[in-house]
Parts: sequence; structure tokens; C-alpha cells
Amino acid sequence: MFSPKEILDMAIKLEKNGETVYRQAIAKASSPQIASLLGWMADEEAKHANWFGELKNRLGEKNTESFMDEMSRELFDDLLGEKNFSLQDVDFSSAEQVHEMIAVFIEFEKDTVIFYQVLEPFISEKATLKVLQQIIDEENRHIEHLQQFLQNKNASSPLAD
Repeated sequence: MFSPKEILDMAIKLEKNGETVYRQAIAKASSPQIASLLGWMADEEAKHANWFGELKNRLGEKNTESFMDEMSRELFDDLLGEKNFSLQDVDFSSAEQVHEMIAVFIEFEKDTVIFYQVLEPFISEKATLKVLQQIIDEENRHIEHLQQFLQNKNASSPLAD
């Protein structure tokens, strides 16, 4: 149902949506440290979007747009829109502790992984499944990085990592 390109387009859209939310939340942050952390996370989401974009370019798929490609793009644009899963309900102005923000980031990353896992049964093509697994692996690495920060009680921010 979905091609590798479409899966990567979804991943890029999700990362950009997350980046937008984090950048908008900077103005609402309760402290400079929280604002800095939000900026760091926005930058991480931008890096992920770029990584997924590079992966998409390496696939070397044809640039011709078929009717099905256009329909698929419209479908996932309608599906995702400006969605950012668990970030929709976050009041960034009330977060006062770095660890609170890290927990929010982890939940967003987990929601993203779940979204991709929900797509798996709809994909039969091995190349597309491989790309999807690469995306899930990258999101899981991000979760692990954030969880390691939470476990390190002496760290004041993941920005140093």
C-alpha cells in the first residue's frame, strides 16, 4: 500500500510537525533552560527530517508522479496534517523541570514509533519494510538517548551529549 518514498514522506512530515511545535513552545517556556531544551529538541527533529530526506534521496526512486502517488500523498497529508500526537496536549508553559520536558519528548518519540508500527501490517514490499524499520530504529535510538539522560541524575541537560 505504501512505498518507501511515502513512508519517508510521512516520517519527514512528523519530524517537521514536531520541530514546529517545539519552536513555537520556546516563547512559552517557563525558564531559559526549558527554552534551550526545546530548541535542542527542535534541532533534533530537524536533523531527523534531514536524515529521512537523505535516505529518501538514496532510494533513487523515479521522480515521475503517478496518479496513485498523488492519491497516497493526499491521503497521508489528510491523515497527518499538522498532527504531532502527544505534543498536542502539552502545556509547555507549565513545565518547570528539565526532566518533565524530557519525559514529554520521550512520549512523543514513543507515539511516533507506535504510528510506524501500526503501518507495518499494511506493507508487503520488503524494501518498504526495510525503510520503515530504519525509521523505527532511529526513533528508538532517540528514545534511548533521552532515557539515558533521565537516568543520569547528575546531568542538567542532554544538550551536552
